[in-house]
Amino acid sequence: MDIFQAAILGIIEGFTEFLPISSTGHLIIASQWLGLEQTNQNKAFEVIIQVAAILAIFSHYSSKFSLKHIKLWTHVFIAFLPIAIIGFLFHDQIKALFTLATVAWLFIIGGVIFLIMEKLYVDGTHRTKDIEDLSMKQSFWIGIAQVFALIPGTSRAGASIVGGIMMGLDRKTSAEFSFLLALPVLAAASGLDLLKNYSEFANTSWLPLLVGLGMSYIVAYFTMAVFLKFLNRFTFNAFGIYRIIFGTVLLIWFV
Repeated sequence: MDIFQAAILGIIEGFTEFLPISSTGHLIIASQWLGLEQTNQNKAFEVIIQVAAILAIFSHYSSKFSLKHIKLWTHVFIAFLPIAIIGFLFHDQIKALFTLATVAWLFIIGGVIFLIMEKLYVDGTHRTKDIEDLSMKQSFWIGIAQVFALIPGTSRAGASIVGGIMMGLDRKTSAEFSFLLALPVLAAASGLDLLKNYSEFANTSWLPLLVGLGMSYIVAYFTMAVFLKFLNRFTFNAFGIYRIIFGTVLLIWFV
């Protein structure tokens, strides 16, 4: 992998990680477009550049990392447990699901779900409008919803956002909790891949990885800020439509 390819993948990871459009799906397609073979090293690169997204969360929510917010992080941990347990127990089976056909269909299905969700969405005072106000029950069921993100093409952000809205969170609060929930998920995934594939990185140039991490961090940080401003004025319908179009194109041209 050269520096240009690393930069492109870093930009795509940073832009798509926190949006409900599946970063994994986009990285798979981008890798094929760039002519990258799906070697263990390249696959590990795609996971490890998620560390940049972790750093973006720290930067964006630095005020939340204190004992004052222990309740919030307890809720994040509760929501993290389901995907951690299922991912650990069925890791090999999940890896086997990674095909373009699966990604394409899950893009389309996810898009339809977003459109239905917006059709049923009702603004009101019953909506939880602050991530500090979540209940244990809400956190747990958001975590259960996030388990579906183990299916490639679903989108971790998308699954947790849908779960949040179903549990009574408003759009912006669902997105913010999804950001924080990404922290343990991405840390576990990237940490595991780094440990498993360290030997492959130890014998190659680290410059492409550093470039990918840098681009991913910059893009992820600004994407988070713009996404929250977007949700102050608009709905998730645009993402639903995009997912359906993107999934259809994948079926036609690649599958």
